[in-house]
Amino acid sequence: MAKHPLHPHWRLLTLNCHEAWIHQLESLACPLDIIDGLPNRLVTSWDYRIRPLPKNGRLITLSQAHATPGGYDCIIAHSIQDMMDVKEIPGARILVIHNRMESRVQSATVSQSIPEVQSILKNYLALVGGSVVAVSTAKGGSWGFSECDVVEFGTNVDHYPPWRGTIAAGLRIANQIEQKKAILLWEFHQAAFADIPLTIVGVNPTIPNARPSKDWADLKETLAAHRFYIHTAHPELEDGYNMATVEAMAAGLPILGNCHPTSPIEHGKSGFLSDDPQALNQYARMLLQDQALAERLGQQARSRVVELFSLPRFAAGFKKAIEKAMHATPAG
Repeated sequence: MAKHPLHPHWRLLTLNCHEAWIHQLESLACPLDIIDGLPNRLVTSWDYRIRPLPKNGRLITLSQAHATPGGYDCIIAHSIQDMMDVKEIPGARILVIHNRMESRVQSATVSQSIPEVQSILKNYLALVGGSVVAVSTAKGGSWGFSECDVVEFGTNVDHYPPWRGTIAAGLRIANQIEQKKAILLWEFHQAAFADIPLTIVGVNPTIPNARPSKDWADLKETLAAHRFYIHTAHPELEDGYNMATVEAMAAGLPILGNCHPTSPIEHGKSGFLSDDPQALNQYARMLLQDQALAERLGQQARSRVVELFSLPRFAAGFKKAIEKAMHATPAG
């Protein structure tokens, strides 16, 4: 694949939040400092089970980031708390929106209404001069940033071993499912796949036999071995895909899930979509019985990733977002 010209002289700072997403920043080929070990966070230290450190990245403390001479060309934050933690560090700022506002309200205790939260965020960003990048159009719009830059996930299909599909079972990758049941349409998932062989990868203490991957290599082998992948999501709370879905497509797995306006899956070509759990159950049984069918659909899913979610496309989009943020930030 041709490389997009980038700027290796840029010095970037981010905060550990979402290892799989942060790992994409390796494609920018810029020195990357990652603040790790902050208290009172869902992610307190880099989880090597999800991804290795980016080749251009290093873990540092917040104190070390504050002590960096001259600050950074661009600081990539993932929450208002992040923005507050780095408010004294010089540099352009980007806030990345990873979740729908509705899902944050649904899964947390929030005293303000959605319009109030949107207003608070916009006022704070105006105060600190931050730009906004959303991982999808729907997620940006849900926070009131319908005109923000959208940079979708990127992956490289060459990073994944050839699909085998020798394990006649479905696969789902998700952490903390118990806290996300509404977002993941978990009751629908269970109705469709309760009697289907299924492997769940992730941190889920309440689900028997669920386990996190040992590392990224182990995760890729798990993807290569399974017959199909499952993604179900409430259309008002989550997109019709996430990073795990894109990764499964890159690994050559067909995708099964509910109908969703933002799903990248073409029904009958790269997987099967239905709002009828019995129909999805039958599609799952078809794939369990017909490995060749699963392979054909999975190859179409892989081609779809190359078309929609390439790593060079992510790198080019985020490069433009950094340039825009730097242009909007007064020098010095």
